[in-house]
Amino acid sequence: MPTSIEARLEALATELKRTGNAYRKLTPMVDTGLAHDHIWIQRSAGDDWVARLPKQSQMNLPPEENLAYQAACYQRSNPGGHTPALHGVLPPSSVLPRGGLIVEAIRGRLAQLPEDLPAIAEALASLHRQPLPTAAARAPLLAPEDPWQAMVDEVRRQASWLGDAQLATKITQRIKQELDLLPPRLSDATPRLISFDTHPGNFLIRDDGRAILVDLEKCRYGLPGIDLAHTSLYTSTTWDLNSQAVLSLSEVINFYRCWQSAMGETPDTDTLVACRRATWLWSLTWCAKWRAQHLNAKDAQQRGEDWSAELTDPAVIDHVRDRVEHYLSLPIIDHVHSELQCLQASL
Repeated sequence: MPTSIEARLEALATELKRTGNAYRKLTPMVDTGLAHDHIWIQRSAGDDWVARLPKQSQMNLPPEENLAYQAACYQRSNPGGHTPALHGVLPPSSVLPRGGLIVEAIRGRLAQLPEDLPAIAEALASLHRQPLPTAAARAPLLAPEDPWQAMVDEVRRQASWLGDAQLATKITQRIKQELDLLPPRLSDATPRLISFDTHPGNFLIRDDGRAILVDLEKCRYGLPGIDLAHTSLYTSTTWDLNSQAVLSLSEVINFYRCWQSAMGETPDTDTLVACRRATWLWSLTWCAKWRAQHLNAKDAQQRGEDWSAELTDPAVIDHVRDRVEHYLSLPIIDHVHSELQCLQASL
């Protein structure tokens, strides 16, 4: 069994008192994801906070490094004005073995598609427009010399799980065919600060219409086309229970146009479509990896990456399983492939 939420609440209360942060109430938030538990901190004075308590590290980092990485994600992205501020780091302990982050609580509604896509495009541009730090100042965030090759390598590493995912032969063959369509290089591989995890369920829309990207765990200096894809691919827009939508080709194109307008200088169509294909394949190969790993027992030492279903509410696991099976079906693979072809001709 995972660490009880009661024990986590007690540990959080102790840490807040130790650091002199008075609060009125701690409220567990609904379990909706595979990576974190969230606790709303109603403060005695000042704006509320949220505690993000990792269940695992999707970056496969040990607890201390994982916290440092996530803290850097919030610190680097916050100047753009579309992410929560970081307020503190909870060190790993016996009750909180992976520690946690304290971040600004965002009051807002869930994103609705397609109407909120322009606001999301502006939020992404706020990341991508940020000046690139010197090479020495980019750590601890990933900053590969060749961000396209790094993305392709990551996809191919995940593709090694296809053999253990017990998929139909035709599905495995189709995914491998798509992998072969990834170009060896891109004409424009200029790195930018990106989130790498921008499915619409990770955004809240404030009353003023501003989109806030609340889940920051995998930021890196990579290709902005990855974020655009992860926001608007079928495998992203139909992932979250509360913000599902199937976008038309024109809606996808309008989303890209909004981002291009906010950015000014942007990569060409070939680069954007290649990033879209790679991001889709990242999602498909992640599905294969999850299919192969989710029935494993949780890591008793609570170290790095851990996709065990034991860590998450069974209803969430049922939803993830449904989405994984759906995305790994031939009709959906063909649907996304067709959209990529149309986008190449129309963007």
